Amino acid sequence: MSGTALLLLLTAVVAGALVLRWKRPAWYWLSFGITFALLRVLVRYNAVMEACGLTVPPPRWRLMLARMTRREAPGPRAPRILRTRVSRTGLMLRLKMQPGQDAFDFAASCDRLRHSFGMYAVVSREIKAGVVELRMTGYDVLRRVQMPAASGAGVLRVAAALRDDGAVHYRDYRQVPHALNVGATLSGKSVSQRHLVTQLAPQHVALVGIDCKQGVELAPLARRFSALADNADDALGVLEALVDRMAAIYQVIRHEQRISSDIPDAEITADIWGLPEHLRPVPVVVFVDEFAELALFASKEDEKRRDAIVTALVRLAQLGRAAGIYLEISAQRVGAELGKQVTMLRAQLTGRTAHRVNDETSANMAFADISADAVLAATQIPADMPGTAIVGDTSGGWARTRAPHTSLRTAVNICNAHAHLAPALPELAAFRPVLPAVVPPKPRHAPVPAAVTESA
Repeated sequence: MSGTALLLLLTAVVAGALVLRWKRPAWYWLSFGITFALLRVLVRYNAVMEACGLTVPPPRWRLMLARMTRREAPGPRAPRILRTRVSRTGLMLRLKMQPGQDAFDFAASCDRLRHSFGMYAVVSREIKAGVVELRMTGYDVLRRVQMPAASGAGVLRVAAALRDDGAVHYRDYRQVPHALNVGATLSGKSVSQRHLVTQLAPQHVALVGIDCKQGVELAPLARRFSALADNADDALGVLEALVDRMAAIYQVIRHEQRISSDIPDAEITADIWGLPEHLRPVPVVVFVDEFAELALFASKEDEKRRDAIVTALVRLAQLGRAAGIYLEISAQRVGAELGKQVTMLRAQLTGRTAHRVNDETSANMAFADISADAVLAATQIPADMPGTAIVGDTSGGWARTRAPHTSLRTAVNICNAHAHLAPALPELAAFRPVLPAVVPPKPRHAPVPAAVTESA
């Protein structure tokens, strides 16, 4: 091959790599980025660790030995690399810390490591005592969300969004039974809620919707719902029926406990998941689309209804987990200005998600008791990336995520396909949506040509 042809080939490869990096960053990472990133990390590792202050001085005995043998003094020691793993979104380094180092030092240096290694983002977390893990993202995984095909979804555990470090954020209702989702208009709350409905639709679970915007968000998905309320009066009836169902389930659990000396400990339960399968009631997930429509009132009658609604929600949030009733509440703001008991309700919602908010106060309502950094991150979400959110819980951890875009047509098709899985709950029979059966579209046949006759 001549020099000119080789130069043209090299130019074409470089041009193709630049186009991939601009148009398809995921493809660029899998084809070129992984190699370049590994070389940068391995070649620069010791120098970067020293520049970021993540090294420790050599031990005294080595310095003494160097002086006695008149050799060059050893340099500072960097953390030892235990494991390097490549993923479809970045790199993972598992490091053994040197004596005297702390995991907080690595967390504080993530931004400097990102610049030094030429990565898009670096996140640090402690695995166990003396071991930290650096997750490096090679490109902006939230710009075009692509959920992995293989997920760890299970019963009441669904893939809700993609984290900015490339990992999947799961919504596990059995671990975090109740959640709050706040965000401004057009921030992506409804799309995220729609995605959760489509993920729960194939499971053996009852879905209950409360959408006081005349049902414009949840009514198209009604075939998969066991109950749907589109006004405040029906919402109160649904919530009171759920409270009655919760009380009845507690009676079943109490009857089946049979605590005595001859019953094994593993068969004693205080929730529905320890009941025999034939007695276990179907779990219920309640979606509240806009909480403020339930909490606002304009008259004395509305105020009485509002107090009853909030009281029922508080009871479900406090006691519903053991009975298999889980809450997913969405709102633009959930503050004390909405009335009595709202703060009590918010305190029971362990999972917190904040989409783009218009003011810091709204972010404080979700994350003030979790992390000040999460509050700041929620106020910095750009308006041109709907669905991007900050997810946290009361343990103090938080992450930036983005849910995949789920169109209304896609959600309707999924809910219609799984409409036969919507269980009929006797307590909610009066609120079950009545809709005509789904009629499959008629197949389109090619037109039959007219018969040709020959004249005699």
